[in-house]
Amino acid sequence: QVQLVESGGGLVQAGGSLRLSCAASGRTYSGYVMGWFRQAPGKEREFVAAISWNSGNTIYPDSVKGRFTIWRDNAKNRVYLEMNSLQPEDTAVYYCAGDRNAYFKVSATPGEYDDWGRGTQVTVSS
Repeated sequence: QVQLVESGGGLVQAGGSLRLSCAASGRTYSGYVMGWFRQAPGKEREFVAAISWNSGNTIYPDSVKGRFTIWRDNAKNRVYLEMNSLQPEDTAVYYCAGDRNAYFKVSATPGEYDDWGRGTQVTVSS
């Protein structure tokens, strides 16, 4: 059974940092694109970051560029999201996702991703 499990969420003050982790089990994702998305209450799922299989290609939306960093450890079958300078508008449930049809071409479209975790809550207080 394929599973993506996120961890590392929590409550943090504005300006603080968090590191999210996504652990994969049931299959290896070392050869595929991985991404992070988030969804706030009443809003659509939003792209946060994506990384190619060899970490050679990463993309971010302007809303997090320069503050968030995605990286991966293929030996551990994990992907991470370092979040700095967090703001209240970053409050959301953060999801890890795997795109089993892509190796280097990263996508910001949720529909391109095949597998999803259940999410971890990130709350940023002002």
